[in-house]
Amino acid sequence: MTETKDRLWTRLSRFFRQVVAELRKVVCPTRQQLLTYTTVVLVFVSIMIAIVTVLDLGFGRVVRLVFGGGS
Repeated sequence: MTETKDRLWTRLSRFFRQVVAELRKVVCPTRQQLLTYTTVVLVFVSIMIAIVTVLDLGFGRVVRLVFGGGS
């Protein structure tokens, strides 16, 4: 039982040491990089919204034509 507890604490301490080591590798972006990344993401999301909207409207019209939607 003691050996199992020792193994558990060893594994947990190794895990936390590895987490701290990985967190030390993290580099925060500069303000300019952050603005650039934000702009790229917003443009990409806007384009994807436009594509999905066009596809949705197109498929909706096709379904109405095929199934003879009322209004």
